[in-house]
Amino acid sequence: MSIKSDKDLITISTLKRLKEKGEKFACLTAYEATIAEKISKSGIEVILVGDSLGMVIQGHDSTLPVTMENLIYHLKCVVRGNINSHIMADMPFMSYSTDHLALENATKLMQNGAHSIKIEGGTWICKLTSILAERGIPVCAHMGLTPQSINRIGGYFVQGRDVNKKKNMIEEAKALEDAGAEMILLECVPDDLTADILEKITIPVIGIGAGQRTDGQIMVIHDLLGISCLEKSPKFVKDFLKDSSSIEEAISNYSKSVKNKSFPSDNHTFF
Repeated sequence: MSIKSDKDLITISTLKRLKEKGEKFACLTAYEATIAEKISKSGIEVILVGDSLGMVIQGHDSTLPVTMENLIYHLKCVVRGNINSHIMADMPFMSYSTDHLALENATKLMQNGAHSIKIEGGTWICKLTSILAERGIPVCAHMGLTPQSINRIGGYFVQGRDVNKKKNMIEEAKALEDAGAEMILLECVPDDLTADILEKITIPVIGIGAGQRTDGQIMVIHDLLGISCLEKSPKFVKDFLKDSSSIEEAISNYSKSVKNKSFPSDNHTFF
């Protein structure tokens, strides 16, 4: 299954132009070809092949068991179904523990169809971000709640409410931009912290549980379709299939809601 299209590929430059114009963009996770095609056809700008597959596909209780081999397999599937969306791929747990290993694994992801890679961390990934950027690999830095650090963090809860942690996150976001990060992804942070970070940096910011101010929004496709295996959905999740007649309509409604700024609402935002 390989899909040809006359549509222009969504690039980092495309996302930056949308930000400059004040237009929102939508992102979704995908792990296989059929859903990737539906997502791309609906006009979703970014598809993330996320290590969230460890939980929603493999049935683990965290993202930690996901390997590079797992990620590459699902990346290849998504690439075959994609039409023109920008494909971002996660760097799995410990796949970037050294600069050499990170270069090797990021290269594999790019050679298998990723257009950018996402890594979790703050200041400590600045050097790595520079190394990757210098070699033509676009980096999205994932900040806030970083699932690969769940054992250190101690649970899935809002990050950046403490005054010192808030200050550190703002400084880290700026440092990552200066290091060459092309985008920032903020997960589970208060709305006011999102606003402060947006004031300090110029690159696009994608949010999940980070309020409505971000340039883009991302959801896990299973959450969007209301089929998450979690007993209780996180505050920032909305089931778009509930009021839609098909998967395609649910994805389209999500995209429209992000772009007309009706999602996320205050009900999905941490204050």
